[in-house]
Amino acid sequence: MTSSADPPPTGDGSDEQRRLKLLAVTACPTGIAHTYMAAEKLAQAAESRGIDMKVETQGSIGAENILDDNDVSTADGIIVAADKDVDLSRFVGKRVLTVGVAEGIHHPEQLIERVRSAPVHVSGGAPRPSAGTGKERGVTYKALMNGVSYMIPFVVVGGLLIAISLSLGGHTDPSGGLVIPKDSFWMDVNNIGVIGFTLMVPILSGYIAYAIGDRPALVPGMIGGWIANTGSLYDSEAGAGFIGAIVTGFLAGYLVLWIKKVRVPRFVQPIMPIIVIPIVATTALGLFFIYVIGRPISWVFEHLTDWLSGMTGTSAILLGAILGLMIAFDMGGPVNKTAFLFGAGLIATGNQTVMGMCAAAIPVMPLGQGLATLVRKRLYTEQERETGLASLFMGCFGISEGAIPFAAARPAQVIPANMLGGAVAGAIAGVAGVEDAVPHGGPIVAVLGAVSGVPMFFVAVVIGSLVTALTTVALVDLAERKRRGETVTGVPSAGPEPVPAGTGAGAVPTGAGAVPGTGTGVAVAQKVVREPAAVAVEGAAPRGEDDPTEVLSGYLTEETVKVELDARDKEAAVREMAGLLARSGKVADVDELVATALRREAQGTTGLGEEIAIPHAKTDAVTAPVVGFARSAEGIEWGSLDGTRARLVFMIAVPEAAAGDEHLRILALLSRKLMDAGFRERLTAASDERAVLEVLGEIR
Repeated sequence: MTSSADPPPTGDGSDEQRRLKLLAVTACPTGIAHTYMAAEKLAQAAESRGIDMKVETQGSIGAENILDDNDVSTADGIIVAADKDVDLSRFVGKRVLTVGVAEGIHHPEQLIERVRSAPVHVSGGAPRPSAGTGKERGVTYKALMNGVSYMIPFVVVGGLLIAISLSLGGHTDPSGGLVIPKDSFWMDVNNIGVIGFTLMVPILSGYIAYAIGDRPALVPGMIGGWIANTGSLYDSEAGAGFIGAIVTGFLAGYLVLWIKKVRVPRFVQPIMPIIVIPIVATTALGLFFIYVIGRPISWVFEHLTDWLSGMTGTSAILLGAILGLMIAFDMGGPVNKTAFLFGAGLIATGNQTVMGMCAAAIPVMPLGQGLATLVRKRLYTEQERETGLASLFMGCFGISEGAIPFAAARPAQVIPANMLGGAVAGAIAGVAGVEDAVPHGGPIVAVLGAVSGVPMFFVAVVIGSLVTALTTVALVDLAERKRRGETVTGVPSAGPEPVPAGTGAGAVPTGAGAVPGTGTGVAVAQKVVREPAAVAVEGAAPRGEDDPTEVLSGYLTEETVKVELDARDKEAAVREMAGLLARSGKVADVDELVATALRREAQGTTGLGEEIAIPHAKTDAVTAPVVGFARSAEGIEWGSLDGTRARLVFMIAVPEAAAGDEHLRILALLSRKLMDAGFRERLTAASDERAVLEVLGEIR
């Protein structure tokens, strides 16, 4: 048996020599088309050389064809074609070649040759592509988003449980405060929510560190996050909050990477990732935060309090604006807590107006960020939109932490928007003389009767929230436009991944590349819908046994197939394809479907190469999933990865509320099948719509 560390047999097709066995893993940032295209290309290249290959795809619909221990133990090499982190720990002792997903699509034969001399993967090796990763977000962004994605469930669960316990079990206490009876059922619910909130900060820190330094960085990251959030460890009345967690996460991750580079005796190497690295990194990071970073935080907290104490006689508008800025800045961190405790402390002296300013600013961040996800849905992922709804609910109960996931993901855009809205709310409450008798904020305190000047309190909250929402949308929109501009001017090796509109963090907002309706599009579409329907009902014979096989669960039918496109450019082709889909009767608004598809194109081309384009849209302009196909004899310039003009054009449209990930399943099926050159040839040669449909019936 050939050792995994030795060059494996090349395999010349003889029965006496063992066939070469390779494994592969393909993955792309959004896990849709490129994942499956690379898998299919690698499998085809291996088959043509008489090589056994099993390919695991890590797509948006989950990992498929998973490599088990037996597969790995008998493999001669592993190709990892991915533009996102893939866990390589299961491949220790095997030759592993890591490249970008585009390499798997364009150069599968070369990868099969290169993997034979690839380095042997050792424990603790970096799980990142070594070459050809294409144009993608940097390590910093991916690490931050990794932490945010794991933190969101803790924020949502903790925040909603606290909000529910306050709404059903809380009341204002004559001695001050919004309280829940200690021995009540709702106090237990509240305590569970508090645990969720307590864990969210170390989770954020831990998984940022994990994305950078892998498993050895998880413990120092989480413990560092806990320390950052526990102000008593460094003599501060408030912890550093989520900003501190981001700092400790990156410090832990890069500290672990540095320790990994230290040469140690061979007998120590096995215990490095499970004992030595976690202990050394955790101790060093913890002490560094307590003695070096924590002291300035405590100093800031104390001096901010003294500064605010000297401002009580200044203009109410100015004081309210400053308190609003502070409340909105770090949502639970030292700056926020300074303003909150300042207002709460003055309640006992009979001054309730300062707390009134704080109370108006507290809900602005979660309410504003929640509104932003409703105002411009396409700027946010589906998960972010769901978090936005939870954020709205938390905002009603004065839980400002509901906005933390948005601030952590896009700090440069969200934090300034939060601060502007908070300042506006605080200033309005200040000039109106709003008072709050309890140390809490949000609409709930007004509902429970703790606020005087209720109408102006709500005016302050509403205006501040709107300012935050609109400012967030504008800043995120601007950032996405700039990012898309960088992508266009660069030369990415993999190209933008074709993702459904509205499902990616970088989805394009309304207006970018949108095509305003002319008024004629709808009329034409309605005519197109009615006429084929009449033919189908009045003139079409019942389907017999020789009818084509149902294609893509019935989403693609003879009515949505066209042998020859009239269009000569991309925009015209999208419009023509939308009209084609309208024949199905499932398109409620053709102009909106066109605009959504073009916005998707503005984000990044859906030209996949191999003379294929798959424009797609997720929009309520359609009432049910529908797929269309058309050919172009001359080809249409689509900005494809390999420079080819699109001759085979599919268009997919699904409603926003489509169950599950049906659009992802359709894209995966198409991507796999279209990598078969014989299938493409048969599709090109089909003489009419019915013949085309018969070929498309091969898609399973």
